Amino acid sequence: MAFQQETGPIDDTEQQLTSQLQPSEGNRNLLAVNGVERIFQTGGTQLHVLKGIQMELQERQLVMLRGRSGSGKTTLLNCLGGLDTPSKGEIIFNGLPFHQMSDDERTLIRRKDMGFIFQAFALMPLLSAWENVELSLRMAGTARSLWKERVAHCLELVGLEKRMHHRPFELSGGEQQRVAIAKAIAHKPMLLLADEPTAELDTAMSAQIMAVFQNIIRTEQVTICMTTHDPTILEVADHVYEMVDGKFI
Repeated sequence: MAFQQETGPIDDTEQQLTSQLQPSEGNRNLLAVNGVERIFQTGGTQLHVLKGIQMELQERQLVMLRGRSGSGKTTLLNCLGGLDTPSKGEIIFNGLPFHQMSDDERTLIRRKDMGFIFQAFALMPLLSAWENVELSLRMAGTARSLWKERVAHCLELVGLEKRMHHRPFELSGGEQQRVAIAKAIAHKPMLLLADEPTAELDTAMSAQIMAVFQNIIRTEQVTICMTTHDPTILEVADHVYEMVDGKFI
């Protein structure tokens, strides 16, 4: 199951949901997963992809979900981001019952409090790095007066202040992934979800991306949860969940 991307600005109807979605204050755990299962119907049979997942994400941590292809880690990431709904169990995000929310409520939470990074970068090819990051602010409904300063800040954070007016095809794979990171953090999310963010990069570039992640956790006060099958980057994680056949081992 592919990690999905959504588009479209926040409209007035979604803004009205904000008052219903006030998180509790002072949560030490940003996200808690309790007994989550995900079952897909394939023809006349059931495919049990997630099997009783228990996990916690604390604030300002780098957490990795490690496992081979088909182990269920991308399905879990989709559930954490509200792009998929668990068949059983609960997901509590920032004190809120994420698994019980309506589609509109989850959409608002995603666009205001979450950022997403995709394996294939997911940049608009005809837009410059600057314009790609600016687009994410437009989608999040950020006031236009804040765009210039925030875009510049995010691109500087990922080390692209000298490449901000280049389009994706003029950038290396590592540089494109750094644009994607800047785009994902521009609207100041609390949680960043990344699906195999180093899979298309060599070892040196992967190390650079992990250094960027550590920097933005420190400077942006964000929590990062990422999937990986790369053993060379595990040492920088605060916590690693090893996933085999839909379960943690």
